[in-house]
Formats: sequence, C-alpha cells, structure tokens
Amino acid sequence: MLIQFLTAAGVLAVLTMVPGPDMAVVTKRAVASGRQDGLRTVGGITAGLLVWGVLSVAGLAAVLAASATAYTVVRLAGAGYLVLLGVQALLQSRRGRSQAAAVPTPPRGNPWRTGLVSNVLNPKIAVFYTGLLPALAPAGLPAHTGMALLVLVHTVLTGLWLGGYVLLLSRARAFFERPAVRRGMDRVTGAVLIGFGLKVATAQP
Repeated sequence: MLIQFLTAAGVLAVLTMVPGPDMAVVTKRAVASGRQDGLRTVGGITAGLLVWGVLSVAGLAAVLAASATAYTVVRLAGAGYLVLLGVQALLQSRRGRSQAAAVPTPPRGNPWRTGLVSNVLNPKIAVFYTGLLPALAPAGLPAHTGMALLVLVHTVLTGLWLGGYVLLLSRARAFFERPAVRRGMDRVTGAVLIGFGLKVATAQP
C-alpha cells in the first residue's frame, strides 16, 4: 500500500507542476500586487481544490463529469472568468503605459476569492478527481478514504508548489516593478489567461 501511495503522490506531483490557469492567475496577482496577495491567491486555489475534493468524495463531481449540460455550464463560466482576468491584465498594461508612476494600481478584487473562483469554475478538476484519483487510490483503503487522502496530498503539493513560485517571484520584485517589465508581464499573463479561457471553452469532458 505504501508503494501505491508513493506512486500516486509522484503522479500528482508531476501533474501539479504542469503550468495551467492556476499558475497564470497566481503570476498575475504576485507580479502586480506582491507576495502577500500572491500567497492569498494560492490559498484560494487550494480551498477550491478542497471544495472539489469534498464534492468528489460525496459523488457530486461525478454527476458533473457525466452530465454534458452541467459540464458545459461550468466550463463556459470558468472560461469567461479566465478571459475576464486576461482582459483586465491587458487593460492594466495599457494604463501602465500612460501612467508616469512606476507602480500601477493593483488588481481589483479579493485575491483569495480570485483563486477560489478560478479553481471552482474549472470543470477539469472534477474530471481529474473522479476519473484519475480512484485509479490512484491505494487498494488497501476504502475508496472514499483513499480518494480523500489523495485530495489532501494534491492540495498540499499545489500549495507548496505555487507558494514556492510566489516566493521566487517576490525575490525578483525589483525587476518586475520596472514599468516596462510590468507592462510586458501584464501582456503575457493577459494573453495566457485568455488562451487558457479559450482552451477551457472548447474542451470536452
């Protein structure tokens, strides 16, 4: 059972490190507002994973993953939210170019809520938790217990990975505070968020 658990943790670690919408959202917040807002965004994302974990263990996420209509509604809502965040970043880069101050206005909205909403509106997490976690769960544990354990492992790994990423960005804060660099980062993260939004909008269960 221990070997199965370590194997599952390794798979989750690799999947956690793959860049996705969560990392783009964290990058936008951390670069624009600093370490504290970046870490709060990570906290919201991990809370979103716990929400999906509870729903998965309860069996509700499986309903979403199996229902084309429910999946489409959440998928389009999530895609729209990512596109909105991307457009806001692009608009921020345009405002930054016209402002003389080196530090532009921080993004609006609570960073924790931003992380939570972006994760909860990602239906791929439902598919991931209901499709992959049961296969990775240690055979020696009850199904619900094994899935709950792996959800906690995935949440911790995500928090550590994205938290470490925020701390790395904060060490280079002086570089990212340069107006030209900040505008460039806003444009890149804006384009990436819009790209992820379009990808989510066209994804299939």
